[in-house]
Amino acid sequence: MDSKNLALLTDLYELTMMQGYFSAGAVDKECIFDMFYRKNPSHNGYAVFAGLSQVIEYIKNLKFSEDDISYLKSLNLFTSGFLGYLQGYKFTGDIYAVKEGAVVFPNEPLIVVKANIMEAQLIETAILNIINHQSLIATKASRVCFSSGGDIVLEFGLRRAQGPDAGIYGSRAAVIGGCNATSNVLAGRMFDIPVRGTHAHSWVMSFDSEITAFREYAKAFPDTCIFLVDTYDTIKSGVPNAIKVLDELKAAGQLPKSYGIRLDSGDLAYLSKTARSMLDSAGYQGAIISASGDLDEYLIESLKLQGAQITTWGVGTNLITSADWPAFGGVYKLAAEKGEDGSYTPKIKISENTAKVTNPGVKKIYRLYDKKHNKMKADLITLSHEKINENEDLVIFDPNDTWKRMTLKANEFTAEELLAPIFIKGACIYETPSVMEIREYCIQQKNTLWDEYKRNLNPHVMPVDLSQELYDLKQELIGKHRG
Repeated sequence: MDSKNLALLTDLYELTMMQGYFSAGAVDKECIFDMFYRKNPSHNGYAVFAGLSQVIEYIKNLKFSEDDISYLKSLNLFTSGFLGYLQGYKFTGDIYAVKEGAVVFPNEPLIVVKANIMEAQLIETAILNIINHQSLIATKASRVCFSSGGDIVLEFGLRRAQGPDAGIYGSRAAVIGGCNATSNVLAGRMFDIPVRGTHAHSWVMSFDSEITAFREYAKAFPDTCIFLVDTYDTIKSGVPNAIKVLDELKAAGQLPKSYGIRLDSGDLAYLSKTARSMLDSAGYQGAIISASGDLDEYLIESLKLQGAQITTWGVGTNLITSADWPAFGGVYKLAAEKGEDGSYTPKIKISENTAKVTNPGVKKIYRLYDKKHNKMKADLITLSHEKINENEDLVIFDPNDTWKRMTLKANEFTAEELLAPIFIKGACIYETPSVMEIREYCIQQKNTLWDEYKRNLNPHVMPVDLSQELYDLKQELIGKHRG
């Protein structure tokens, strides 16, 4: 099977619904679907949108092979006419999305699909699979990097990821979210991202003595020597032996450009402070102290508060699996259908759970910035024809608690549209940046957040408001369907 062709990466009900549309003669019915999420992972103040590049690749390569059709035929669910339609399937619609690496918030459309009902329905599952995973890991990485306070953060999670794809694309997402490098060599090759690593305890254990292991490692990697010092006794053996080898290298005029130690167990605050003192006393003030071992944003934050002398953090399991929040929760909902007169009829999903009531119609997102500080003030979801005039006062309000209002004064704010065209009439018109460029964009995005929205515990909630016209439309449809 072509690894790039993921036509069958879908839920069965997408195909059964498509056959239903086909039988009903609704093949050419044009509609609009919104992909969005309802809650920030890990109770964060924002999320990082990631995975768009893989969605683009998926759409470009989407087709049904002869083997795919044969398999579907064997299920005895589909008519020959419908299978014939699938044989000629090609996405011909439009897709709009926010830029990959963008800071995003709940309930705003991150991807908008405008296509006939058949094409729009098929791609739902794959889009959610890709975006939900990578946005989850990118957001988790952003939290970890925030706790590090600007230190180097390395993604070390491949061996604990839920399979190869989760490891590969999780590494990609982690770098977008802020990690400096990954231990994942295949991800490094595929996405041209930095790879980093040292050695395992087994390296030390394979030699007759710890110092011999360190000497041999220094011979093998003369430019970068980071010694894992906790195999036997960190303070009594590991650090002293690392210093001895560094002394030997210095005496021979071979001290590496980058050198130091790694801690993987024990009281990291105490051990790092003690090791720092020992290294400094020996004249190695430039030595790196890195740490790994079941780290997450909360432990890193705690260690920093304790004065830990760690400047490089290797974070694995809790990052690559987003251990405390295992699902992003993105959804894909019908927002509008095109009528025979060319106009769109807004659609709404209503639920007893108010959080699950969707925003109807053809929409766009404006990001509103404080002009003086270039910081985000709010996001405003509007209908597609609405425009914001920066030269006039703008009043926005909370769509749930409408008494909560904010007035942005004329000429004191700027408004930026977030949705950009990705596919038009089936052709990709978007030039995908490199992963490192996306990472830089993500950093720029986070710099426009006030600090109160970045903290890991109890962050401020960014207003995501509806325009008055969209709010009124939503209330009208709720009233219509609920009497």
